[in-house]
Amino acid sequence: MAAELDGLAAVVTGGGSGIGAAVVDVLRDRGARVAALDLEPAGLPADVLAVRTDVTDDASVRAAVEQVVGGLGRLDIVVNNAGIGAQGTVADNDDSEWMRVLDVNVLGVVRVSRAALPHLRRSPAAAIVNTCSIAATAGLPQRALYSASKGAVLALTRAMAADHLREGIRVNCVNPGTADTPWIGRLLATADDPEAERLALNARQPHGRLVTADEVARAVAYLASPTSGSTTGVGLAVDGGMQDLRLRPPT
Repeated sequence: MAAELDGLAAVVTGGGSGIGAAVVDVLRDRGARVAALDLEPAGLPADVLAVRTDVTDDASVRAAVEQVVGGLGRLDIVVNNAGIGAQGTVADNDDSEWMRVLDVNVLGVVRVSRAALPHLRRSPAAAIVNTCSIAATAGLPQRALYSASKGAVLALTRAMAADHLREGIRVNCVNPGTADTPWIGRLLATADDPEAERLALNARQPHGRLVTADEVARAVAYLASPTSGSTTGVGLAVDGGMQDLRLRPPT
């Protein structure tokens, strides 16, 4: 049997580690030819086209997309996964930090999607999937800047879905809960009691553990696949029930 993504070409930003690397692996396993765009695209499988890219630089993004299309011959799937974290209340980060995070997390999506659109319009199975977050839909303490950036990604996803549906391009996003990624690892390492902090993050999600990168990647693959052709403008929660469930405390 042919894999569901056979013949399709995909690009994944932030594809060098964490959720992005897991997405690269899942898309490859399902038959896609994949390019990974990253500031440090090292250690990727030999059959992945690794392209050093800075999503805050429009020229770098445009050159990367053209390199991908030149190398893979087409472009059908764009996964906008590159992003950075931020901590603090609305008062804890200065203007330059706000601009830095928004530049990566929001404008990075804009730059990559904008450069990819001419190629996606030629695809018979075009899809854009953005990595959003539970922070876009639930108020989390000490995450004002990060939440604002991901709230913008969620709204942008819906607006793009409306703009491009009749061009044959579906646009969706995944909303992971707290995922076990290198960024969370670095965050835990700075805590006074890393193990207690990990236990607290686990307990915050109703299913009692961190989300895995592979779980998020499989949700991305579903949204990217032509088999989900009637799904667009959706924010798919992969959060162990964090957004919608209200469980009683365990006894």
